[in-house]
Amino acid sequence: NQDAAMSFFFTSATADDRPDFGIFIVADGMGGHHDGEKASAITAKTVTTHLTQNVYLPILSGSSDVPPISEMMVAAVQKANSEIIKHVPEGGTTVTAVGVLGDLAYIAHVGDSRAYLITKDNIEQITRDHSLVQRLIELGQLTPDEIKDHPQRSILYRALGQSESVEVDSMTRRIPSHAKLVLCTDGLSDFVDNGGIFHIVTIYPAPEAADKLVALALSKGGEDNITVIVI
Repeated sequence: NQDAAMSFFFTSATADDRPDFGIFIVADGMGGHHDGEKASAITAKTVTTHLTQNVYLPILSGSSDVPPISEMMVAAVQKANSEIIKHVPEGGTTVTAVGVLGDLAYIAHVGDSRAYLITKDNIEQITRDHSLVQRLIELGQLTPDEIKDHPQRSILYRALGQSESVEVDSMTRRIPSHAKLVLCTDGLSDFVDNGGIFHIVTIYPAPEAADKLVALALSKGGEDNITVIVI
């Protein structure tokens, strides 16, 4: 299994009235079993450690000098890239990381793992796949229906571990009341479409929804590692 996932969540009920804070990460390693699993594990650990030290602990201490979270998200992913190149030169990984503070979600993303925002009426993919087939779709040379059987559907043009520097997609979204976030590797999104994800996530509570999504991907012939976090 070359996937890695990390969930860290802090909530409190004190006179300090600090907002809820969470770090959620999925990563899909590449480069063979050993190198891929090490790259994804290093990424999950490095991103979590960086955000804990630079965001969570200052918030917990009541510091007024908390750095911009979106910048810290990007810096954490770039640090993970450096750690992979240093320790697993033959490995690489995707990463989709979300930092949640109150009702704001800060997303940092590289590769073709995904983050979805789901409300009672809609599902929105808020990350963009850094894959060759997605680029061909954007250029009008391929249709979404042709992806599944395309021989190059697994080729990424951007991932961690490919070069000394990496461009990280960064975005901030306000989470509506009762909305859910779904993070997943392509083991889910390659086999379950948006409609299937929306249906399950809107009718089941979060832990059960994650299990149901994995089961659905397997029932549709899922042959890859499948990792899902429902928030």
